[in-house]
Amino acid sequence: MTMSNPPHPGEFIESVYMTPHNISCRMLATHLGVSPSTLNRVINGKSGISPRMALRLSKTLGRSPESWMTIQDNYDLWCAKQALNLNHVQPIALDLV
Repeated sequence: MTMSNPPHPGEFIESVYMTPHNISCRMLATHLGVSPSTLNRVINGKSGISPRMALRLSKTLGRSPESWMTIQDNYDLWCAKQALNLNHVQPIALDLV
């Protein structure tokens, strides 16, 4: 199933975990073992979730690292679809035997 306009992982973290549970950026950053500025860039959509951050988020907030990466991948793919014009790209007819 394709999502339309999936949230940036930082938006997801803020809306699902931080706001409802009254968790500050500084508190979450401390638990993740990263600087508040690093987490702030993710929360504000200026940085994405790396595999290392996915592992940290998994241990701190739950969910599997793969699910964190999926959120990032869905967002990245949606952004690419918005920006990329594929009109000039042509398929190749493959003879599969």
